[in-house]
Amino acid sequence: MSEPGCGAANGSSLTRRVALASAIGTTIEWYDFLIYATAASLVFGRLFFPSDAGLTSSLLAISTIGVGFLIRPLGAVILSNLGDRVGRRAMLVGTLSAMGVATTLIGLLPTYAQIGVAAPIMLVALRLVQGFAVGGEWGGAVLMAVEHAPRGRRGFYGSVVQVGFPVGLGLGTFSFFLLALLPDEQFLAWGWRLPFLLSAVLVSVGLFIRLRVPESPEFERARNSGELVRFPVWQAVRRHPRSVLIGLGVRLTELSWIYVLTVFALEYATHTLGIPRDLVLAAIAAGALLELVTVPLFGAVSDRVGRRPIYLAGSVAAAALAFPVFWAIDSGDPIAVVCAFALGMAVGHGVMYGVQASFLAELFGANVRYSGASLGYQLAAPIGGGLVPVVATYLVADAGGKTWPVSLMMIGFAAVTIAAVWVARETAHGTESTSTAPEQAWAERQGELEAS
Repeated sequence: MSEPGCGAANGSSLTRRVALASAIGTTIEWYDFLIYATAASLVFGRLFFPSDAGLTSSLLAISTIGVGFLIRPLGAVILSNLGDRVGRRAMLVGTLSAMGVATTLIGLLPTYAQIGVAAPIMLVALRLVQGFAVGGEWGGAVLMAVEHAPRGRRGFYGSVVQVGFPVGLGLGTFSFFLLALLPDEQFLAWGWRLPFLLSAVLVSVGLFIRLRVPESPEFERARNSGELVRFPVWQAVRRHPRSVLIGLGVRLTELSWIYVLTVFALEYATHTLGIPRDLVLAAIAAGALLELVTVPLFGAVSDRVGRRPIYLAGSVAAAALAFPVFWAIDSGDPIAVVCAFALGMAVGHGVMYGVQASFLAELFGANVRYSGASLGYQLAAPIGGGLVPVVATYLVADAGGKTWPVSLMMIGFAAVTIAAVWVARETAHGTESTSTAPEQAWAERQGELEAS
């Protein structure tokens, strides 16, 4: 049952409860998805892809991270289409359940030494399930918060859900930080499995919370007024192709930054430079803590000054950091390394990520919003999260261990993001072109076509 007016009640307890529930569920989902990347950078090469050439093992292990990103657009297409037809809440319960099962099973997998080639095959299959689930997670989670929030606070409440990413990253990184204190033999034998097995407990908590929140009032309103369309994904692409492409463009920089730092730079710093892994993991955890400030801060500021100015500032800052971050890592100085990871994450990723939920959601009307926002968000995943860490690893090896090609690549992505934000319209101050009348007119035209 919908609760009329709940989305307009500024600071209402329901709005806060929905945002908190979405954030907790998203934290668990990202924890599950991201601990895979940490494990792949640290141990999967040796356990599932053994090779005489260390670079080959690293590339194979890191490539399996990309499998999860490659499948995310498919998850977005199928699950967001259902989310715009049957509701946000049902999809969120399903994605969290699928993610939890896959993550727990990864923690139970036998290694290559135990069962041979079947081990990496099963690992990749479970990574596909993870990627498919997260493909439908983000859109539903942010829409539950944004659509319950009053229009003047959508940036802030959307950013509360986005906090789930650094919290999930921080929890996962901290767990590996503690386990990294084990002797290598114990860490490789059983220590790396514990963060995956913990998922079973976390998912149970997340499901209990998510089942207690109501459906989005804007979705209920669209359903009750007959505005839902038969194929939301197709209509989002057909009616809003520019917005979908803008979503792809604005995501490239922040997405590339976070995975260059947490996947490529983690592997590069520990394996190539020989920096202690506990120091690098601590640096990533510090960056995640800083994002707990930058993500909600800039989400809230965007409610006042607009989404575009904040996003442009974040992308310019990311370009400015491209060389200094890697210079600091290459120095090997502990303080410089921590600052590089922390600032790269908090600024290169956090500023834009805090605005992203409301920015992308407001580009689309309620009856195709899950589909449109999810497509724009997830189409960037195979590039920024899947290919970039692998390409970065190859570029550094080809450049004789130098990181300047990676810095140039990051500046190139920032240029694309700046262009995308520049051509986007401002969405923060109550634009009605993404809701009400145009959506009703479209629904009426669809009804006429289907009747004929």
